[in-house]
Amino acid sequence: MLELYQFESCPYCRRVREKLSELEIDYIARNVRIGTPKWKEFSALNPNEQVPFLVDPDRGVSMEESAEIIGYLERVYGKN
Repeated sequence: MLELYQFESCPYCRRVREKLSELEIDYIARNVRIGTPKWKEFSALNPNEQVPFLVDPDRGVSMEESAEIIGYLERVYGKN
């Protein structure tokens, strides 16, 4: 299952969540906040510490940048 590391108030994260909903993709939202234990885990996974950050464990893909994530979702999960 896809995992999205995000902040709820982030507009770039919102764009990715909207695309996931539009494509009817199930995902796990992982809310991370600077300075918390979850942030330390996230930082180890993504040294750039940038959200949104998508992990697709089934395909071995991890990426940041909302435009890149949205493009990936459309290519891989979009309905033709």
